[in-house]
Amino acid sequence: MQDLERAIRERAYHLWMEGGCQDGQAAAHWLAAQREILGASLDEVGLVKVGEQYPAAKSPKPNKAKAARKKRAG
Repeated sequence: MQDLERAIRERAYHLWMEGGCQDGQAAAHWLAAQREILGASLDEVGLVKVGEQYPAAKSPKPNKAKAARKKRAG
């Protein structure tokens, strides 16, 4: 577990360096590093391909009958 945290910390540091060493972005760098490191770890185990997105929650398709009732009522 410490190796994972160390890897994330090091990657976050490199992201900070690549970003021009600007202060105030620690959380963003940490989360980006965490996403990269954990994604690569999951890819190695074969659970997820790096860059693969989980299916987003799709908004329900509009119900034509419901839309027609609203149109008549309005």
